[in-house]
Amino acid sequence: MMIAGPPDIAVDFAGTGPLLIFLHGVGGNRHNWSDQIAHFSARFTVVAWDARGYGDSDDAPEREFTDFADDLTRVIFHFGGPAHLVGLSMGGRIALDCWRRYPALVASLTLADTSAGAPPDADRIAAFLALRRKPLLEEGKTPADIAPGIVASIAGPAISPEAHARLIASHAALRTHSYLDTLAAVTRFADFPAFETIDIPALVIVGEHDRIAPVEHARVMAAAIPGARLEIIPGAGHVSNIEDPDAFNAALDRFL
Repeated sequence: MMIAGPPDIAVDFAGTGPLLIFLHGVGGNRHNWSDQIAHFSARFTVVAWDARGYGDSDDAPEREFTDFADDLTRVIFHFGGPAHLVGLSMGGRIALDCWRRYPALVASLTLADTSAGAPPDADRIAAFLALRRKPLLEEGKTPADIAPGIVASIAGPAISPEAHARLIASHAALRTHSYLDTLAAVTRFADFPAFETIDIPALVIVGEHDRIAPVEHARVMAAAIPGARLEIIPGAGHVSNIEDPDAFNAALDRFL
């Protein structure tokens, strides 16, 4: 279904009960959460979105990172909040920004493979953006062309063929300019809440082999958020919910 905008936001939803919303990463879409929708819809109203510029959602030529949390509030109001927010990578950053600015709408935070709060490094960010832009803007490649290399850089060493194929398909479905615009918005945003001010239940999940948001950073996040739980998914890389959905769901079950 579509949540009216602008921009219109595409969501999948199932089940009844408290609202549980899943937010994908920068290379994802709502279909990344199919295993979680199937598992949690027995107890929750489960929603997974396509962020603006992704999947079936409308694009927006100009975007600031805060636009994502503003879009999320429309989704929460549509289904009736507050919502338990589960965000992976970029999605975790969106969840934090939503709590920072709209705390009454958020019941709990699950930050999966999320690097928010890491000290900004302007040179590293510029090099990262240049690396992503060059093949798409200068070499004429498509997201499908670069998907195998990106997946190789984020996946755990023992990723299954099925999970690998899902990640390739997810990255291949990206829209070039939306993807690059989103990367720029995500990487230049640093106005996150201080972790010690988070006063709602929080869970930090991380893949054992996550090289983007490593276990060491997850430990720091969990230690800084009062009462937060830390769950490490053995063998998984950066997209832990796809690489080991059973372990991810079990960790989230224990928290919820």
